[in-house]
Amino acid sequence: MSATTDTTGAKPVVTRFAPSPTGFLHIGGARTALFNLLFARHHGGKFLLRIEDTDRARSTQPAIEAILDGLRWLGLDWDGDEVYQFARAARHAEVAQAMLEKGAAYRCYLTQDELAAMRAEAEAAKKPLRIRSPWRDRTDGDPAVPHVVRLKAPTEGAVTIRDHVQGEVTVQNAEIDDLVLLRSDGTPTYMLAVVVDDNDMGVTHVIRGDDHLNNAFRQLPIYRAMGWDEPEYAHIPLIHGADGAKLSKRHGALGVDAYRDELGLLPEAVSNYLLRLGWGHGDDEIISREQAIAWFDLAGVGKSPSRFDLKKLENLNGHYIRQSDDDRLADLVATRLPFEISDSQADLLRRSMAALKPRAANLLELADGAGFLFRTRPLELDADAAALLEGDARSLLAQLHTALDGLVTWDTEALEAAVRTVADDAGVKLGNLAQPLRAALTGRRTSPGIFDVLALLGREESLARIADQMRTPA
Repeated sequence: MSATTDTTGAKPVVTRFAPSPTGFLHIGGARTALFNLLFARHHGGKFLLRIEDTDRARSTQPAIEAILDGLRWLGLDWDGDEVYQFARAARHAEVAQAMLEKGAAYRCYLTQDELAAMRAEAEAAKKPLRIRSPWRDRTDGDPAVPHVVRLKAPTEGAVTIRDHVQGEVTVQNAEIDDLVLLRSDGTPTYMLAVVVDDNDMGVTHVIRGDDHLNNAFRQLPIYRAMGWDEPEYAHIPLIHGADGAKLSKRHGALGVDAYRDELGLLPEAVSNYLLRLGWGHGDDEIISREQAIAWFDLAGVGKSPSRFDLKKLENLNGHYIRQSDDDRLADLVATRLPFEISDSQADLLRRSMAALKPRAANLLELADGAGFLFRTRPLELDADAAALLEGDARSLLAQLHTALDGLVTWDTEALEAAVRTVADDAGVKLGNLAQPLRAALTGRRTSPGIFDVLALLGREESLARIADQMRTPA
């Protein structure tokens, strides 16, 4: 018996992302949310968000806020209000009661000692624990005595799921245990709540990690017992590290907020990279959100785990930095400076972006590269920069100061001509003059193009910084 069809059918497509708020929004969860959004948007359907906060001991409000913030930062905008699973506990219990009345569930009075004995027996036989309670077909239990409510799972035949990613997968019903629907305190379990919520939210396609594939077979009996439409499934392979091992922090498995705050990445770069982790469209690497919506299909999702490569992500981010609007970049960089900038400094920062962004892979490098603009005189030179001012360098700076001071116009063309003339007159290569000049202007060995640096700092500041370094320190 098949669980799904291979088409979206006549019903409008509805997908969902259902994170548990026990920590940050991790990179795998972000990709799952992205795939759900793209599939829904591609088919003109809805993308919903459900916070699965039934684990009251581990679910926290800060984690919920981190998830919502991460989704918004990535532009993964869901339709309508988010649904909170815990608030629907009464509805979940109502369904469990209906299943009891249908004979699709039963009250189980197994004690913890009896369950432990079953577990030990399974371990001794080196078999997985499959609960088949002796209470399955008994009707003499007292509802007033503490008990759990279990699913009466089918025991014969098999179920086949035609998964949009994994293909046709078959599991024998004998492998499905009688899972708990309601705990002894009357609270619903995750397995029950997920099915009830997906049904009530009208979810047509469940797109999630392939670590949930076994759950699909355990959850389908609930759909069938209630006579509900079964969703179509797409179980996406997990993300591994570049070395093929399970993704961990050493591979870059950080929370989405860390990619923004600690690594200085742009959301469109992270989104583009996640899209290409396990899905492709020919040789296209740079894919906009609009293109992704137009092109995305589940047939393009591979069956093998994809490998997360932080270096590739950073390289892709460099592309988006170079393509990004200067005003936007300046605003983002301003928040990373160790002081609040004035309006005039904000304008200078904006004008510097064209020179700075070709050399930067992330916002941290942009902020670091812009630091020379706001340094106070006299500049403190780092060791590499100080070394550039040895020998004849200070004499050359004095000649350059005279030439620059005599310029009528202060633009990159005039500045370049003046610097080249001084180098020619002194009989040195341009680099032998540009390097000490860079050290004097920025306090560092590296910077944007030296003529851009002069233009950005302006006549007065440039000449003053050069003059500071013309004299040999005492």
